[in-house]
Amino acid sequence: MTLQQFMNEAISPWMREDGPDSDIVLSSRIRLARNFAEASFPLIAKQEVLEEIKVFFQKEYEHQSFQDYQDFAFVPIRGLSPVEKRVLVEKHLISPHLAKHAESAATLISENEQVSVMINEEDHIRIQMYFPGFQLNKALKKAFEFDDWLEEKVNYAFDETRGYLTSCPTNVGTGMRASVMMHLPALAITGQLNRMIPAINQLGLVVRGIYGEGSEAVGNVFQISNQITLGKSEEDIVEDLQSVVKQLIEHERKARSRLVDQSGTQLEDRIYRSYGVLEYSRIIESMEAAKCLSNVRLGIDLGIIKNVSRHILNELMILTQPGFLQQYAKKTLTANERDVLRASLIRERLQLEK
Repeated sequence: MTLQQFMNEAISPWMREDGPDSDIVLSSRIRLARNFAEASFPLIAKQEVLEEIKVFFQKEYEHQSFQDYQDFAFVPIRGLSPVEKRVLVEKHLISPHLAKHAESAATLISENEQVSVMINEEDHIRIQMYFPGFQLNKALKKAFEFDDWLEEKVNYAFDETRGYLTSCPTNVGTGMRASVMMHLPALAITGQLNRMIPAINQLGLVVRGIYGEGSEAVGNVFQISNQITLGKSEEDIVEDLQSVVKQLIEHERKARSRLVDQSGTQLEDRIYRSYGVLEYSRIIESMEAAKCLSNVRLGIDLGIIKNVSRHILNELMILTQPGFLQQYAKKTLTANERDVLRASLIRERLQLEK
């Protein structure tokens, strides 16, 4: 797999599959933070130490395969253009933090893009394992197996009392962040989500935007993840998160049902107006596009719109981001040029469905 192939496809191969409750849960992710026992952590490490770690990963894991995750590509962040880095962020293959600290950073990405390993981010190693829909337990099992595979050659920084040692104290313990990406339009439309977020936070979980910490929610897509990593096992953390996600799924389904029963005409008008904007606009900003895509996806999930695939909406949510638009155009674009191209791509993609 080459960098260009990662750049050209807006939607990762694993995202084309449906998973449990995939009308609401877009994806499940397990992220594991690990560090080399014999090296200073990235925040204070000398440059030559980080370079050695980067070279180690390239030598040991480039083009290697593990189970179903084939032909890992090694991608140094240094040397990537701003657009290329932004595309990798938009596809959730690297974090915004890694993109900004590129001197000795790199990533390993499996051919199907389901597994990525960020190297020399906040920690030496950040493993990311994705599954479509609501599959946290399966993601955890596979993440453990992949973690064991890496540990055959890496001596992790580990303390018998504290667990895995990490740069940030909030990751000490399991070093794990479990998260789900959820599309919650009905709870957002009815205002119920704003009342739920404080209660979710009190349970040791956090609600963030689509790109995690410091990002805003776009298109009614929210990331729900654990905050606590110390004092609980990985299984307990996943169980707690699953319990809350199941309740959110139930509340979202009920909110959708109430919207149909109590505001059916208004809801259809909202959905079809959004569809009309997407189908006929000649210029559209990213926030407006995300809002319209969210409404149309709700219409698909409710059976109101029948001629558009849910996967097309997933693809457009990424394809219409600034990095991908410029990658598609093969040049840097002004904000206005991006808005024009975004509208054109959406129109073309929707036409393919007819």
